[in-house]
Amino acid sequence: MSTAPRTARGNRTRAKLLEAAESVFASVGYHEASIVKITESAGVGLGTFYLYFDGKQAIFDEVVEDLNRRVRHAMTDAARNAPNRMEAERAGFRAFFRFTAQHPALYRIIRQAEFVSPGALRLHYTRIVNGYIEGLKTAQASGEVREMDPTVAAWALMGIGELIGMRWVLWDAEGAPPVEGARPEVPEEVFEEMMQFIERGLAPDSAAKTTPPQEGTLP
Repeated sequence: MSTAPRTARGNRTRAKLLEAAESVFASVGYHEASIVKITESAGVGLGTFYLYFDGKQAIFDEVVEDLNRRVRHAMTDAARNAPNRMEAERAGFRAFFRFTAQHPALYRIIRQAEFVSPGALRLHYTRIVNGYIEGLKTAQASGEVREMDPTVAAWALMGIGELIGMRWVLWDAEGAPPVEGARPEVPEEVFEEMMQFIERGLAPDSAAKTTPPQEGTLP
């Protein structure tokens, strides 16, 4: 459980604790992290920690939620003014990869959540997917993407972004383990190949329906 601050100073202190916790969890892992390490990194007294969080699990869950909120905002903000769904996909994926390059802790902490806090993990992915589903439904209604199950499509698209980002943002080279610090963004040629795959998968199938059968084929 976490407690919302009542003052601007309290908000700043809580934000410092979250920032420190993100760094500590990403660098040493949940089990090696401690409240002492977090408070020392934040420059905050140990007793102050408990004004805002019940313990290590509480601040871990809050870090997951905070990362989720920030990455969703980055993607939504980037795609907001896109003229169509395909351009929204491009803008959203670019924003996601840019965020993960700047905040590689997102991957490391979400991976830990699978074992440390499965509920927080599920909430993280579900919040992203729910917004994605609504966007796909709207695009289907306007004929911008083909008819499909938007829930399946949303999970598939999120999986593409997750693994492309892991390979080309988080890792230095194929098979290499994650390293510390900000990472490079996805190479342009990789991004374009990914987008071609996505665009073909989402493209409306009206053209195929209106193409007359060739001679010798069944109608």
